Amino acid sequence: MAATPASCKQAIDRHPLPTYLKAMTHFPLLLGSEIYRNSVYGRQHPLSIPRVSVTLDLIRALGWWDEARYHSVVPASREQLTRYHAPEYVEAVIQAEATRHVSIEHQERFNIGRNGNPVFPEIFSRPATSCAASILAAGLLREGGVAHNPAGGTHHGQRGQASGFCYFNDPVLGILAFLDQGLQRILYVDIDAHHGDGVQDAFHDEDRVLTISIHEEGRWPRTGTLDDRAGGMARNLPVPAGFNDDELAYLVEQAILPLAQRFKPEAVVLQCGCDGLEDDPQSRLSLSNRAIWHAVDLLHRTAPRALVLGGGGYNPWAVARCWAGIWGVLNGHAREIDLPQEAQSVLGDITWNHSRGRNPPPHWHTTLADPPRNGPIRAEIRMAASAALDL
Repeated sequence: MAATPASCKQAIDRHPLPTYLKAMTHFPLLLGSEIYRNSVYGRQHPLSIPRVSVTLDLIRALGWWDEARYHSVVPASREQLTRYHAPEYVEAVIQAEATRHVSIEHQERFNIGRNGNPVFPEIFSRPATSCAASILAAGLLREGGVAHNPAGGTHHGQRGQASGFCYFNDPVLGILAFLDQGLQRILYVDIDAHHGDGVQDAFHDEDRVLTISIHEEGRWPRTGTLDDRAGGMARNLPVPAGFNDDELAYLVEQAILPLAQRFKPEAVVLQCGCDGLEDDPQSRLSLSNRAIWHAVDLLHRTAPRALVLGGGGYNPWAVARCWAGIWGVLNGHAREIDLPQEAQSVLGDITWNHSRGRNPPPHWHTTLADPPRNGPIRAEIRMAASAALDL
């Protein structure tokens, strides 16, 4: 029977775990680097905001930090990156960092230095570090468990081009690392407001990888239509503006979990872009961070190995609170909390050169959880769930 809005709200509140979902018996691992603290794409770029560094600082301030489970990561090597990316493209990005210059030929060929993919001081080192974390995580999860790489989720990167602020594609490299271990069924779930096109493209003809993407209909890159199956191993769930908490819960519980139960993944990779939040300026979706936490709580248990990534997110307060809360989900911490003074100070130090950042509402500084964004489950959401389950 289809869930009602009320029943979905209750599900979000109580975080149920269907019996076929697996309990994680390993302590979660956290991966990061100090490279993100002072690295910006450019003053006017949407990714000029602090994200990963503030997330890690907030985790510390909440008392959720365990040094023994934290792995500081250095950039991936050429050899690691060329497991997927074209060698000539990797070399071009390395040279762009060394010279701070990109020729017109390389701009056109590799899409760097233009189209939202600027040349900045860490143009190679920063994305290569995100990739190294996802590759390392797959190795650390060889025997099972869960790892969180909030700097990951660069799902638009193409084999030989930058795309959508993504220079390399760490989800692809993480999945390939799992496949290189001999795993035969990898589930990739993407809840970013933008379609996970780079990951879908990478595994278009790979029957060992099932990709599922929930994204705003018609938003850049304007791919991932409902009937796009990418050779049979993709499911796309485009959603309308105003997409709410109950609708995300419905798609997870009525479409993605049944697909996971059918596929029986040996590893799951979750791209947890939070640009679908109500407080984010880059989409027209209306989620609270509670809805994302509920999705992560269910989905990371669908396989014995779970790699949980970041992704999009362009409001620094919303990103830090959402991603720190994901670490709380993975560790079983309560998120319905008022923030302690140290955590409020971390958030109070943020500046954001955006109209929404000039007078931030109090809850961006004082609470971890957003107000719930409940609403009706619309017909197009029910249709998308049904379509995803069709063979």
